[in-house]
Amino acid sequence: MLIGIAALSCGSAYAQTIQEAEPTYDASVRVAKPLPATPLSGPVVPPFENPPAFLPDFFGVRAWLRAHGIALLVSNTNEFTGAVTKPTPGFRNYRQGASNAGQVSSVLHMNWDKLIGLRGFATHAVFTSRYGTTANRMFGDWLGHASEIYGGGGNVVVHLVMAYGEENLFGGRLAIAGGRMTELSDFSNSPLFCNFINNSLCGRPRAVSDNDYIGRYPAGVWGTRVRGRPSRYTYIQAAVYFPEKSMFANTYNRSGFKFSGGSAIVGQSIPVELGWEPEFGAQHKLAGHYKIGARLLTVPLSDNYYDINGLPLSVTRKKAMQHSRSWSAWFETDQKIWQPQGAPASSGTTLIGGFILNDPRVALRRWETYFGFINRGFIRSRPQDALNFIGMYEKIAGGVSATEANYLDEGAVSLLPNHATGVQKNAAVFEVNYQIQVTRGVAIAPDYQIFFNPNGQKNLRTAHVLGFKSTVQIF
Repeated sequence: MLIGIAALSCGSAYAQTIQEAEPTYDASVRVAKPLPATPLSGPVVPPFENPPAFLPDFFGVRAWLRAHGIALLVSNTNEFTGAVTKPTPGFRNYRQGASNAGQVSSVLHMNWDKLIGLRGFATHAVFTSRYGTTANRMFGDWLGHASEIYGGGGNVVVHLVMAYGEENLFGGRLAIAGGRMTELSDFSNSPLFCNFINNSLCGRPRAVSDNDYIGRYPAGVWGTRVRGRPSRYTYIQAAVYFPEKSMFANTYNRSGFKFSGGSAIVGQSIPVELGWEPEFGAQHKLAGHYKIGARLLTVPLSDNYYDINGLPLSVTRKKAMQHSRSWSAWFETDQKIWQPQGAPASSGTTLIGGFILNDPRVALRRWETYFGFINRGFIRSRPQDALNFIGMYEKIAGGVSATEANYLDEGAVSLLPNHATGVQKNAAVFEVNYQIQVTRGVAIAPDYQIFFNPNGQKNLRTAHVLGFKSTVQIF
């Protein structure tokens, strides 16, 4: 049994501090890690992630707690961004400036097999305390936030994100979870995303959470998820989540501890995802992840063009047509293509890409695509440093563009949706950073981003943004 557990925990291609500080890192790794070559047959709790920490293990307390089934992680992520170009003139709310945002995250994993002999059962709780805002809104962009952290935490000392239990059966072949969960910690996610800062990718591809009824960090909702692994390198998972009204607003669930039901629940989100996770190469060091998924959302959403009578709402000024069902679909992949000999498993070059498609009737982003690379350890003396690049492109739904064009033709600028000051059509963001491992548990990544068509508007000038992301795994 000990051999099987060790096999579950070894060989991670994701042992990289800048993203290990993400509070949902452990959950995304559980999706991304194939079964061991000789999996167990009974219930078993997968080992909790144990990233290098800045503070030493005083008196062996952390080691003792882990040996008895308790893992407590505390980290700080800080993101500073600022525009080095002046905003488009003629808009009184736009200005050149910079901002800082960050969070202190606490994660508590408990292995109830070790604690009381409840085989295969673990609980996971995530808390956050957020501060600051993002700089991109200063130059008119509300699509691709320059920093991933910019709100949703309620401006409180402790905000509950997730608290759920998970039972792992048949040596990890079947995992059943339920409680307060975030959909996009399990679906359309990757431990690699937060090597970057921009919110179009970090956390999840932004198009897959195109409206405020998709549960994502830092807003948890009631949900249950089942994940099965029919073979070592494949998985299939399905879930149902229960979105709540105003779940990101301070006025409704500021602390995250409001465990609402009944009238607060506005529908269901039902995602399904299939994944293939091969390991290529003679020594199986070139890990890949390929996933395809879709979601049915039963929350009533407004049409982006037609009113309740099927006429252009920008002309009639009547209420929008409502759709009780909508959908999204995605294909995402990452593949390591180079692994230096004798280097840590986290080293090497990995390509990453994906495509997300949304229901055109209700979407803001009709589709999004992204492509980039993560190149870690290419300097032999700096095995944990990384040079990263990502490019992201978003296409705005045709109904949104047409509605905004009609409003502008009629001089009704104040009615433009999505904080627009022009017609939204498409947007692109490119980001490059270099991650520097400063010391154990501490990393910093100087970062550059360029925004083409900020907010999807061609009438807004290109913006250049400089900044950095730092992470400290406190313990």
